[in-house]
Amino acid sequence: MYEEVSFSSEGAKLRGRHYRHVSGSRATVVMTHGTTATISMAIDHYAEAIFRAGFDVLLYDHKNFGLSGGKPRQEINPWIQTRGYRDAVLFLRAKQPDSPIALWGDSFSAGLALVAGALIDDIAAIVAQIPVCGAALPQGLTDINALDVMKEIFAGGDVSGGPEQTAGPMPVVSSDPLNNPSLLTPIQAFRWFIEHGGRHGSRWENWATRVIPNTPVACTPYVTAPYLKMPVQMMVGRNDEMVHCNPEIQRAVFDRIAGEKEFVEIEGGHFGLLWHGTTEFDEAINRQIAFLSRLFPGD
Repeated sequence: MYEEVSFSSEGAKLRGRHYRHVSGSRATVVMTHGTTATISMAIDHYAEAIFRAGFDVLLYDHKNFGLSGGKPRQEINPWIQTRGYRDAVLFLRAKQPDSPIALWGDSFSAGLALVAGALIDDIAAIVAQIPVCGAALPQGLTDINALDVMKEIFAGGDVSGGPEQTAGPMPVVSSDPLNNPSLLTPIQAFRWFIEHGGRHGSRWENWATRVIPNTPVACTPYVTAPYLKMPVQMMVGRNDEMVHCNPEIQRAVFDRIAGEKEFVEIEGGHFGLLWHGTTEFDEAINRQIAFLSRLFPGD
């Protein structure tokens, strides 16, 4: 169904799977995972369903996670991960220059897909599944000249961050976050990560460091939304448990998107649609395939 591939990004090899049909030029969906997860934790089922629906898929692990290289291990940096989308697109365009490319992200990477879509030329569509858009509106520059500043940072600005912008290393989830603090605190997060990350071969590790560099413009979809001219599907979880999926901020981002857009609300909070075989999963993937199929009817 797929071939194992790798491509370079920020001095590391990012590794994943290229699901590719034998014949014809098709739209390709670039997919990657959310906070500290890996490609074998539920989103591989999304990739397989999208492939069976007639699309090609490039599914990869972020730098420092899973199959991919990079150090420090388990370090999350939104700018580095957004550049990973860029380098995935460059890899595909070298292989199949005429194929339209859509971006797909889940949770933290869904917010980054909404950023990358404005910073990478000629993205054909975006599917943002339960996107992290922030607990509150971003501080600092958000409108006039903000995108130009983002482009400069994205192209090669210093995004290393310092101790004051770094959280961790610490557990990703904990059964007792009050006494054993963790990066993600809802019990639903603990249940999902332990179930999926605890499976053989997942390559998930229950610790991480998060770096949010103090850049002149934050790496946030609130800034890039007005520059998203391609069709966007934003899929959110009703009663999302995660503080950085504030529904008011998600809606504010959605309202600022300039192009054709679709807002979809799914039951089950943040993690409901990440359990393969559930009603929520089936509804989510069917809505995503319908969206993509309408945009790329020949695929």
